Amino acid sequence: MKLLISNAHVIPATGGREFTGDIAVEGKRIVYVGPPGGVPAGFEPDEIIDATGMAATPGLVNCHTHAAMTLFRGYADDLPLMDWLAQKIWPIEAKLNSEDVYWGSLLAGLEMLKSGTTTFADQYFEMDRVAQAVDEIGLRAVLCRGLIGLAPHADQALAESRDFVRTWHGAAGGRITTMLGPHAPYTCPPTYLKKVMQTADELGIGMHIHLSETRTEVEQIKQEYGCSPVELMERTNLFAYPVLAAHCVHLSDTDIEILARRGVGVAHNPQSNMKLGSGIAPVARMLTAGVNVGIGTDGAASNNDLNMVEEMRAAALLQKVALEDPTVLPAAQVLEMATIGGARALGLDGEIGTLETGKKADIVLWNLNQAHLWPPHSLQAHLVYSASRADVDTVIVDGQVLMRGRRVRTVDEETVLHATARCARRLVDAISSA
Repeated sequence: MKLLISNAHVIPATGGREFTGDIAVEGKRIVYVGPPGGVPAGFEPDEIIDATGMAATPGLVNCHTHAAMTLFRGYADDLPLMDWLAQKIWPIEAKLNSEDVYWGSLLAGLEMLKSGTTTFADQYFEMDRVAQAVDEIGLRAVLCRGLIGLAPHADQALAESRDFVRTWHGAAGGRITTMLGPHAPYTCPPTYLKKVMQTADELGIGMHIHLSETRTEVEQIKQEYGCSPVELMERTNLFAYPVLAAHCVHLSDTDIEILARRGVGVAHNPQSNMKLGSGIAPVARMLTAGVNVGIGTDGAASNNDLNMVEEMRAAALLQKVALEDPTVLPAAQVLEMATIGGARALGLDGEIGTLETGKKADIVLWNLNQAHLWPPHSLQAHLVYSASRADVDTVIVDGQVLMRGRRVRTVDEETVLHATARCARRLVDAISSA
């Protein structure tokens, strides 16, 4: 399959200025990005997309979510994190079956696709069904089974993780990669983390963990171990592995130095942190110290959407108001966090995150012919401060056009909506009758 995107306002995301030009795709990869008329000799496209009046960016990378929790959107709101988990989420999750997870993940994939996300990192359970949904909808994903070290079946869950990695790592034509998913320091003590690390050695993969999300977590770990959660992970030697750390809201200068020195990727989830009252992550300080920070949405039960367009805006504005400094996190930097920064946090920056020759063709086209995106003084500023998910016109992953003119080509939206409504009703009825 050869695809030509012509006359686009190209925003490479890093390493180059905006320009009007063409993008040529052959198979899964970009073979040309540049001025009009410069495509390789003999390139004969099978499909041409006239992108006049559109911006072309790398696909957005959602660094942290729990996809199937779309089924709980609006179910448990306005509660502190631990009450939200213990009183609402964990009880209803106990009623989930694999079919629920499959349809919830398809709903999440549909929502992310229609808002410009091409890659996401997911931590949940029944992950074979999540992977099946990813395969069908055509997105790219980094998947892991969540592990609760204090649970009665913790060792069984780790065995399931091992099987999942062996089955799905590199599957879906390479669009699916995997990690191990120890939930958090307060649910996975060092003795269990040692087992997880041994499994990581065996499989050659990294970790996806929640870290320093709330003050309560930090205080609990300090009482039990005499150090912060980040320091505990350092002592446990978890950071010897590639680590994606979600949240990182409550950090000391020492914590930040450890994260930077160890090359930990941080998934910043501003709207979830705000909604749960968890606090404001010190993103500007982390970036200044050299920490790689991407952006995530968290699950739809605590956000309540998977909209990376809104997440970019929230990330920028939250730092500006927290520091009372309008210069921190300018638009171009936030767009980088949502693309190449996220790709780097997931260990995929060699393949995705920028529009350049040789990279995988994960591309989003944005319709600029909108009153709220005019006049075109700065397209990057418009995408961060003005755009909405409805401005996403076309989404391409691995060189395949998954959506064009906002029509999704890979799954039937109506079928997904009806199926997830049925699953949600069953779950609520099961809780009500318990």
